This record gives sequence, C-alpha cells and structure tokens, in this order.
Amino acid sequence: MKLIRILSIAALACLGARAASAAHPNIVFVLADDLGAGDLGCYNRDSKVPTPNMDKLAGEGVRFTDAHSPSSVCTPTRYGVLTGRYCWRTRLKSGVLWGDGTLLIDPARLTVGKLLQKSGYTTGAVGKWHLGFGAGKKADYSKPLTPGANDVGFDYFFGIPSSLDIPPYLYVRNNLPVTPRCTKVAGSKHRRQKGGGFWRAGQVSGDFKHIEVLPRIASEAVKFIERSSGDPAARPFFLYFPLTAPHTPWLPAKEFRGRSKAGHYGDFVAQVDHVIGQVTAALEKSGQAKNTLLIVTSDNGSHWPVSDVKKFKHAANGNTRGQKADIWDGGHRVPFLARWPGKIKPGTSNDETICLSDLMATAAAIVGEKLPPNAGEDSYNILPALLGEALERPIREATVHHSVSGMFALRQGSWKLIVGRGSGGFTAPRKIKPKPGEPAGQLYNLAADPREEKNLYQEKPDVVARLRKLLNKYRKEGRSAP
Repeated sequence: MKLIRILSIAALACLGARAASAAHPNIVFVLADDLGAGDLGCYNRDSKVPTPNMDKLAGEGVRFTDAHSPSSVCTPTRYGVLTGRYCWRTRLKSGVLWGDGTLLIDPARLTVGKLLQKSGYTTGAVGKWHLGFGAGKKADYSKPLTPGANDVGFDYFFGIPSSLDIPPYLYVRNNLPVTPRCTKVAGSKHRRQKGGGFWRAGQVSGDFKHIEVLPRIASEAVKFIERSSGDPAARPFFLYFPLTAPHTPWLPAKEFRGRSKAGHYGDFVAQVDHVIGQVTAALEKSGQAKNTLLIVTSDNGSHWPVSDVKKFKHAANGNTRGQKADIWDGGHRVPFLARWPGKIKPGTSNDETICLSDLMATAAAIVGEKLPPNAGEDSYNILPALLGEALERPIREATVHHSVSGMFALRQGSWKLIVGRGSGGFTAPRKIKPKPGEPAGQLYNLAADPREEKNLYQEKPDVVARLRKLLNKYRKEGRSAP
C-alpha cells in the first residue's frame, strides 16, 4: 500500500507537470531566406507577386511594420534568433559561415530550444541551418556532426548545412548526413541569366537536387507537426523552420513558373507563400491551429537592387533604401506576421520597433520563465505588443543594426545613427573616407525621411553624440536588454 501511495503521488505530479506544459501554446517560427516586406501583398498593394497565404495570415493576426532582423545577412540573424544575442559579440564579427564552418553557438549557452525543452516542449528545427557543425577548424561531414543542432536545444533536426548556393550540398538528419557526398557539381550560371541560378561549385550527395530542397523541407516540417500533434504525453511543440528560399538559386517548381510578374525571383516567392499555406494547413488538420503562435518573418531584406526594381516595377523591400547586406533599412527591415487565435486580435497592425532576437525573451514570458543574466543579452519581451496591449513606452530602448561588412547603426525612436559612410553591403567597402566638408557618419529621422536620403549628421550633433554613447555602451557592456 505504501508503494501504491508513492506511485500515485508520483503519477499525480507527472500529470500536473504534463498539464502545465500542455497549457502552453505551440510555437512555430518560420524564417524565410531573403524575403522582402514589399514582396507581400499585405505590405505592398503594388507587389508583383501573389502571396495569398501570407496575406490571409495577416488578416488572421497582426502585421508588424517596423520589424528588423539583427543582421542584414543570414548566419548572424540565425544566431540572434536562437540565442537572443547579437552575433557581432561572437567570433563571427561580420560576414557569414561557409559550408565547412563549425558550430557558432556555444553548446553551454541557453537557446530558445533549450528554454522550451525545460518547459516540457518537443523541439524541432527543419531547413537551412547555417550555424555550423562540429568543433575545431572545419566541419567534417564524414563523421558525426557534433556538436550541432541536437546539442543546442533541438530534439530533432533535418535540413541542409548552409545556403542553397554554398557547398556541400547534402541533407543532414540530426547529427548525420542522410547520404554521403559522392561527387562534385559545377557552379551554375548567374541568377539573372537563363535558369535563375546561381550556386557555387562543390561536393554534392547523390540524392540532392537544388530544385527539390524547398519541397523536401516543407514535407519534413509538416511531418514534424503531425508527429508532435500526436504526442501521447500531450506536450506542446516548438518548430523552428528556416526556409531555403527565396535565396538564390531562384528555382521555382514547374507549377510556380510564371506565377508572378517579377521573374524567377517572384515565382520563387510565390512558392514560399505556398509553403506557408502547407504549414497553416498542417496546423488546421492536426487540430493545433487554435493553440499555436505562428510567426512568419525573414532573415534580412531581399537581394533586390535598384536595377531589378526598375526592370520589374516591383519594390521587394518596399519604401526603403538599400537591400540585403546593407546597413540601410532595406537590409534589415523585414515582414513579421503573427497569429495566435484567441490571443492576437485578427487584422491588426503594429508599428512597435521589434527585432528577431526578441524571440528568446518573448518565449520565456510565454512559459513563465526568467532568463538568467548570461542569456538573451539583446532580447526584449514583445508579448505585450503581440497581444495588442497599450504601452506606456517603447519596449526596446534601442536596436542595433549590423551590415555584412561589419558596419553598425543604432535606431532609437525615429532617429537612426549609422557609424560611417556608405552601405556596408556587397557593393560598397566597409570604410569610405569622407571628402573635405562631408560628414563622417549618417543620421536620419525616419519619421520624416523613411528612405534615408537626408543626412542630418552635421545638423544634429547632440543626437549623434547621444546615440553614439548608447551604442558604445551596448558594445562595451556585452548586452543591450535590461
């Protein structure tokens, strides 16, 4: 009888813990690759790309108009999303990892995945990893890829090592390649030439075809939702779903070719929208839609120069200056849609300044956890904004922006200070010496000048000094969040 009483108490405790975790919502975070806010009809009525699924999602939830990625390129943004910490605080001071890069996240660091695992979640990552595998100098794909995604908070991983144009080209499931590399593939033509490439030459596995990757990871994401929805323990799930598109190579499947009026790129965006539809359909079919916080966003702005805007009459980055990799808003202002039935008011918009690194603190607030001092150093809780609560003051004190070459900017309110001249992107060097009489940096009032065309650096020395002091403080102290 004593044993029965002990077992009964243990069972009740287990049921209590299970009930607590079951009360938490599922969280699905979809991170498109190089998708511009202006690609979506709900952001740009003149978009040349049909995006019915994302537009429907905006109508069912909230659309943020001042959302930013922590970097204007992919690897640093992914680090920021999963750790709540700016990537320029790591060994990767600028740029991105290549296919043989080793794990950028310290396995001892708290991540969104680890946080949610502790709160009873089943966690999965499906898609473009681009955060490295293994330790040491280079990733070795002939051996188990540890440490990797499974070591930083994910029970399950399926995807590709980096971008769809960076070798090695192979699938990884958990910590092992699905099929060993066996041959080499030649580099493709430039993306604006016939075929919509491009990808770099390198090793490829026998089961890898570039055009099949987006459908394959979409299928894997749907399967993860289906498996997790049938969990006998009734645990909530977290799915981190970083897409491989519409990053180059622009290779839309046959049924999407000609769907848009923005060339191969626009057709690929239309396919991305279809994938969003597959995710929402899987949530509905599994009965999980009502208890799921679904977020759809992008890792940076679209790689869409002025020449493409003029050619297709399509502003992929909306009414912003610049493009992917730049320090200007076109590099890091991104679409951000969120749906949570019964919690988020449908058909709303929000102009609160937010950053994708805010996922960490927001997830902690959702599950009632407090972040330790050595985690989420640049993450703010945006749950009040998601729920449409009235705010007495901005959630973020300020936001740091970062370009591919390592240029910094600080945004506070309507002011944006850029340290240095130029864009800091693919087409401009990091440091451009000012000519005599020209300002050494850039300062814009985005409320009056959203395209960052009137530089007020010399006219507002007090604003420049204040913002520069705050930026230096963030860099020196190792954190920006309280």
